[in-house]
Amino acid sequence: MNPRAQALPHDVRLVIFDCDGVLVDTERIGPEIVAAMATEAGWPLTADEVRRRFLGRPETYLYDEIRGHATVPVGPEWLIRYRARVRDAFAARPRTMPGVTELLDHLDARGVPYCVASSGSHERIAHSLSLTGLQSRFGERVFSADDVHAGKPAPDLFLYAARVLGHLPRHCLVVEDSPAGVDAALAASMRVVGYTGGPTAASALAHANAGVVEELTHLIDTDGESGGE
Repeated sequence: MNPRAQALPHDVRLVIFDCDGVLVDTERIGPEIVAAMATEAGWPLTADEVRRRFLGRPETYLYDEIRGHATVPVGPEWLIRYRARVRDAFAARPRTMPGVTELLDHLDARGVPYCVASSGSHERIAHSLSLTGLQSRFGERVFSADDVHAGKPAPDLFLYAARVLGHLPRHCLVVEDSPAGVDAALAASMRVVGYTGGPTAASALAHANAGVVEELTHLIDTDGESGGE
């Protein structure tokens, strides 16, 4: 049984959120689209197989794998079409994950800064945050796999975000819904909470060193102490 994460530790100076499946409800959309497009390219995949293979990984990894397994020619236009289909599907029904606003309000009240560090492109992140009304909450504190040499499960993205915002890894807490994201946080020597409010099973996030939560509001404490610097 996976340990439940405790309320936000008081020595945390920066909370790093993944975007898809943690802040915005896209992880039920993307895998269905990838599965359909991979099958069209001659590599039959189900949405569950897509999640197991690609959840949390950069789009470049997805594209390289599709191109390597396809039985028809796959060029850069495949990734362009994929991004457009995900964008249109999410625009038709934009939703945040439950508890996001409450958790961000709590962090603001405690004076704890937060940011996004996602495997998606800057364009995709901006689109998702804009549609859900979260863009103003994060401002310029948005980091993409496009910003670093190696995306998740490498630690580069999380380390880059912490460095830009001026915080040591040991003072960061990552909230992730993918095994690759948990791996990246651990490799960065950060604490990480596995979030199971989306399609990811708790067993897949059992290695998260700060436990797992089914609800983001479980990270909210009630004693009112400040965690800021």
